[in-house]
Amino acid sequence: MPHCVIEYSRPLEAVVSPQTLMESVHQGAVSSELFDERAIKVRARPYEHYRVAVGAEQEMRFIHVTARILSGRSLEQKQWLSSILLKALEGIPLRNITITVEVVDMEREVYAKSIID
Repeated sequence: MPHCVIEYSRPLEAVVSPQTLMESVHQGAVSSELFDERAIKVRARPYEHYRVAVGAEQEMRFIHVTARILSGRSLEQKQWLSSILLKALEGIPLRNITITVEVVDMEREVYAKSIID
């Protein structure tokens, strides 16, 4: 845990690779010291069709990270995670972009997991 899903505008790939985005988010989650590194999962999902920053001179690109974590963490821990993931992405030299991070609780009582070898 966590499951970090990176949603981003596909034109962003002209300046940064999905692998770089995933590595930045992964390292941010590691540096939060809230999770075992082996349990951190990161995925990236590009969007072809989107609309942000209406009225801007240039179409704004975006990155949005949803970090889904098991319930039980304090508000301060969630704020810390959100802030550190945002800083990790801000460390990538990008322009004309909006970056957002959301931390979402997954209820422990209804979360199921199976590892099949």
